[in-house]
Formats: sequence, structure tokens, C-alpha cells
Amino acid sequence: MPFVPNSLEARDVAGLVHPYTNLAKHAENGPLVIDRGEGIHVWDTDGKQYIEGVAGLWCASLGYGETELVKAATAQMEKLAFGHLFQSRSHGPAIELAEKLKSLAPCETARVFFVGDGSSANDTAIKLIWYYNNAIGRPEKKKIIGRLKAYHGVTVASASVTGLTHNHLDWDLPLKGFLHTDCPHHYREALPGESEDDFVDRIIGNLERLIHKVGPETVAAFFAEPIQGAGGLIVPPQNYFPRLQAVLKKHDILLVADEVITGFLRTGNYWGCQTVDMQPDMVTCAKALSSAYLPIGAVTIPSFMHEAMVEQSRKIGTFGHGNTYSGHPVCAAVALRTLQIYEERNLLEHVRGLIPRFQQRLAALASHPLVGEARLGAGLMGGVELVADKAAKTAFDPKLTVGMKALLACQEQGLMIRAVGDVAILCPPLIITEPQIDEMFDRLKAALDGLEL
Repeated sequence: MPFVPNSLEARDVAGLVHPYTNLAKHAENGPLVIDRGEGIHVWDTDGKQYIEGVAGLWCASLGYGETELVKAATAQMEKLAFGHLFQSRSHGPAIELAEKLKSLAPCETARVFFVGDGSSANDTAIKLIWYYNNAIGRPEKKKIIGRLKAYHGVTVASASVTGLTHNHLDWDLPLKGFLHTDCPHHYREALPGESEDDFVDRIIGNLERLIHKVGPETVAAFFAEPIQGAGGLIVPPQNYFPRLQAVLKKHDILLVADEVITGFLRTGNYWGCQTVDMQPDMVTCAKALSSAYLPIGAVTIPSFMHEAMVEQSRKIGTFGHGNTYSGHPVCAAVALRTLQIYEERNLLEHVRGLIPRFQQRLAALASHPLVGEARLGAGLMGGVELVADKAAKTAFDPKLTVGMKALLACQEQGLMIRAVGDVAILCPPLIITEPQIDEMFDRLKAALDGLEL
């Protein structure tokens, strides 16, 4: 498509590389340029309004234009625009945010380490686990297990524990020592006639056989999202995590909860692991930690790991890991104000009050002729898998790019969704109202009704 010379679209194509984008098609079609946002809505440069149905990228929990966060950022910039945490330096926002996260964490937490995003949080967790096992004299206990269709980030290590093919192809990943086990998705992965209980029995058995094959003494940790987001919004069967945790505990394997998407009220509890009966040893988080207004993430560190880190630091002379922007004072101040707003406005109860309507409207799409499964997710997150044959669960040929066509059809209706393969996903800002939920699903249904395949 021709671009107006010197337009934002032309300058975008000439200057940017876009993540998770078909770069060849982007060069032909150009970008959708978003100009401004307010509440649950964003507007493009032509003035068209959209419901931001995925809260940006699962992250803008307080929506757009939240003046309290602007004030928090401005006040901190005026007071201390930058401060680092290297060599015993510190500042108030990082100290206060660490205290707040310790009080909120769903597992025993001695310390908090700050990073810039979810990928870095998971990367740091992997490094800390390796470091810990070296510190306590278990240098062979290093292997990391993830799940197929899991997403944990794009650094070399976090992309290795990720279980998505497009994060591995031609990147020379995964690294040696990263293993993958079954995705707990009954709809797609169960054998014909297999109940959820039998399905869980089988995939937990597969996990235990994998552990024994490589040697339990070599396996350090298991990474899991409470609900798999970028893999297609996959909610595990009810008894999955209790069964999983029993196996991990037996073999002294740490469980890390990747709460980057599910943390901070999204699932109807403060943490996603509380929704799915998951009891982790460590938590990684980001995104809604600051409502995405500024980049920040965190890793919770249990006492036994921190004690080993201290001893290693005494032996080596330093803790040899860190980021320039770890605990950045402006990011930390905005994150702290975000957590305060969640409490002041009682957003947890607000979310819980909206869940029945959200789930009702999502479930109603199960009868749509294109929908194979309405994935009810948990809380204010859900999606629909589009299929060629409902009865046989036959997927569309990937070459048809049905999910992307659904995304574009939704944009025509004024709705932003996330397309993961042929799954259309919704994860709106937590501030959405019941009438806005209805409007969002009305637009999604209109898009599916008019979808030309």
C-alpha cells in the first residue's frame, strides 16, 4: 500500500522493527498508529475510537489517562529522577515498593529484586536458581522445565523455558538444559473420551517419567503461568496444580509462578496462583504492577535462597547481578501508587462483581458457528478458539491466518483483541464497567458474524 510521504505510517515502516509482527506484510500494509487513550478507550490518528479489549498487552489495568499515576511520576521526577541500587545505594520508592510486595506476596518472601519487565524477571529467577544450587553444593541441579505453549519471555533463558515454536525457530533455542512437558489443555490435548481426571493422570505421569529420565538430581525448577496467556489462554484442570506440586516436592524441584499476566487482581484474586490452587516458591511479576505506565517487574526471593545469596556474596565479595534501572525511583513510585489505587478503589471487589457478566457473555459465544471452545479463563480474561468444524474440533489451515483476520475484523468494529493463532483473546482494563463489557462483546460478536473466510 502506498504511504503518504513523511507520514507517521511511512516513517514507521522506514524506521521501526515491530515485535511479533510479520515484517514483510508490515512493510506493505503499515501500522495502525494510536494517538491517545482515556479510560478503556484508545483513538487512532484518524480519530477512530476503539475499546482496548486486551488492556494494551494484558497490562494497562487502570486504563488510560489515570491522573494519579501521572502525578506520582511527575512528583518523583522532580524530587529524584534517577537513583540506582548498586553498591548499597538506595532510595525511598524502591524500599517502600519492596515492603509492599513482600506484604502482598502469595508465598514466603525474604527479599524482592526489581527488573524492567517480565522477560527479565523470569531470566533473573533462572539465574538465581542456578546461583542458589551452586551456593549449596548442588552444581548438577540446573535443568529447568517449562510447558509446551507456555510463554515466559524473550531473553535467551526466558525464551528457552518458553514452549512456543516461533520463539525457538532460527534463534538457536532452547538452550541445553531446558526441558518441556505437556500443556494442560484438555480441549486440545486430551485423548478421545479422556476425562479431565484421566488427562491430568496421564500428563503428570509424563512429567514424572521425564524427571526420572534426566535424573531428579539434575532438575532445579519448574516454571508455570497459572493461566497460560500467550499460548492461547489455557486454564488447567482443577486438580492439575495440586498433582503437579506433589511431584515437584517429592523431587525437591522449585515451582516458579509466572504472574506477569495473571498478577494484581486479573483473575478475581490478587494473584493468579490463588485462583488455580498453586503454591509457588517464587513469583515473577510485571505489567499490572505499574498498570504499564512505566516499565517495572519484580522477583520474590524466599528466605532459604536469600541466605545462600548472602553467603555467596561473603565468599565472592559481591552479588554479581544487577540492572541499571532495577528499582528505578520513578517506576517504583508509579508502581507503589498503582498498588495503593487498587486498594483505595477496592478494585478487587469491582473485578469480582463484573466476573459473572463477563463469563456469561463469553460463554454465550460457544454457540457461534465459528467457535470451537469459549475459554472462560478466570476473572476478566477469556477467549474463543475459532475452528473450521465445531464437532470435530478441526482447526483452520494456519495459512488462512483466521485469527489475524478476526483481529482486523474486530478493529473494524472498534475493538482491540489479541490473536494467538486462531484464538481471539479479551483481557480488558480492570476499570471496565458492566455496560462496557456488553458493548465489548457486542463488537466481538459483530466481527465474528461478518468474518469472511
